[in-house]
Amino acid sequence: MKKVIVIGGGAAGMMAAIAAANNGNKVILVEKNEKLGKKVYITGKGRCNLTNSCDIEELFKNIVHNGKFMYSSIYAFDNAATIDFFENIGLKVKYERGNRVFPESDHSSDVIKVLQNELHRRNVEIRLNTEVKSLIIEDGVACGIRLKNEEIKSDAVILATGGVSYSSTGSTGDGIKWAESTGHTIKSLVPSLVPFETEEIFVADLMGLSLKNVEASIYDSKNKLLYKDFGEMLFTHFGVSGPIIISASAVVNERLEKEKLKLYIDLKPAMSYEELDRRVLREFDIYKTKQFKNAVTALFPGKLTPVMVALSGIDPDIKVCEITAAMRNEFVSLIKKMPLTIKGMRGFDEAIVTRGGVSIKDINPKTMESKIIKNLYFAGEMIDVDAYTGGFNLQIAWSTGMAAGKGIDEV
Repeated sequence: MKKVIVIGGGAAGMMAAIAAANNGNKVILVEKNEKLGKKVYITGKGRCNLTNSCDIEELFKNIVHNGKFMYSSIYAFDNAATIDFFENIGLKVKYERGNRVFPESDHSSDVIKVLQNELHRRNVEIRLNTEVKSLIIEDGVACGIRLKNEEIKSDAVILATGGVSYSSTGSTGDGIKWAESTGHTIKSLVPSLVPFETEEIFVADLMGLSLKNVEASIYDSKNKLLYKDFGEMLFTHFGVSGPIIISASAVVNERLEKEKLKLYIDLKPAMSYEELDRRVLREFDIYKTKQFKNAVTALFPGKLTPVMVALSGIDPDIKVCEITAAMRNEFVSLIKKMPLTIKGMRGFDEAIVTRGGVSIKDINPKTMESKIIKNLYFAGEMIDVDAYTGGFNLQIAWSTGMAAGKGIDEV
């Protein structure tokens, strides 16, 4: 039996503690907050999208960075195993659009509750309101932690302190700093799964407007396509958000640090240019004596109509019958390619996850043990791996947590 300290009571930390205790080890779980799972509590808008039930190939496709590093841990504890694990410890789950898996109750607190019950069942000692000051490293071996007025020695230490997103949940990058101080390479930390800020101020007029079934395309300054997706988006007072925008940030966040990017919204992706042109022509035929601004209201949601009229450059008061074919063609093009300029991203406090962290080159992918410090293990968001929304980031937490907890006993 070994004595194991797990630092961080989030998803990865709780799973690591359970896995380590399952092998008969004495486990101490240290959490600086007043309760476990503060970030788990707010995931999925409080419902906790705990994994995704897609096939394994699709799962790996949804890991944006360093997916190959996850092969060992996910094949050892994949999404199906995760679902089985939670059902076996008393959580009923349900499946929703996009293969997303949620607790049947729609309450993330139930996910935390069953994990806490399992920790207690396996006799894990939980220390809340306990802040770790530093690791104890002797001759290149992790052998404990320092608290404010106490040292705790151990045979192994698992770091699962998270990234730096949602700092109010306790993710303040402590573990990443400790890792760096012990010689690990840290890949630069960047917000991921986060809304975009745009240069165009008209977005404020559209604040709160949600568009469904649109297509977003993002290009760099050399007109290279970086990202394209279909689905739902949302206008905010500072720019754009919503599922397809949030996912885009995981792909273009590093590029956006170097240059502004162009975002085009196809408002009618189900229609070809020719089909849309015929549709606009029908509207113009019906309302040929009306002013342009009043003749296109059926094409857009209410808030969007005056913005599209203004962007078209067509006199809003001109009668439809006076609009030329060239003017109409430009208007159709605008509907198929509404332009926005992305100037930046929102900060870590609005980011769902952190991109970057401890380099995967410094970690054994099977056991999550450090290649630099013996008996030091990593789990969860502090590792330089991240994914799209849909339960994939939590799956990374469960899989790496399980690998770290079990890895302690692997020779």
